[in-house]
Amino acid sequence: MDKLRLWEFLSSCKLGVLSTIGPQGEPQSALVGIAVTPEFEIIFDTVSRSRKFANLARDCRAAFVIGWDGEVTVQFEGRAKQISSTELDPYHEIYFRAFPDGPARLKWDGITYYVVAPKWIRYSDFDKSPPEIEEFCF
Repeated sequence: MDKLRLWEFLSSCKLGVLSTIGPQGEPQSALVGIAVTPEFEIIFDTVSRSRKFANLARDCRAAFVIGWDGEVTVQFEGRAKQISSTELDPYHEIYFRAFPDGPARLKWDGITYYVVAPKWIRYSDFDKSPPEIEEFCF
């Protein structure tokens, strides 16, 4: 597994389970639509009244599980950053390519975008024998 194949796999996935840290330190997870940059940053949108928004405002650590067809998955850990309006353009281009309905959500009250920069990624393919498992640190 090289980084190009890892990026191709991540880019083919449109959903991921995002885990954040709740107000009492408890894990909280949510299914979100994702897009991935060539630098392996994950982009997603949410609304300001969601638990994930409040959690990330308090603690930027985030984790994802991506892919669950067969036994191929990626575990992803990183730090989330809310994207300011001056940073949106390149991220919007990538996100809207993955989600053509995304521009319609720009009218939603409290819509915001996050980018999660990777710190650690593990790719696992248990459909292979022996399993293919590869870790990447950033």
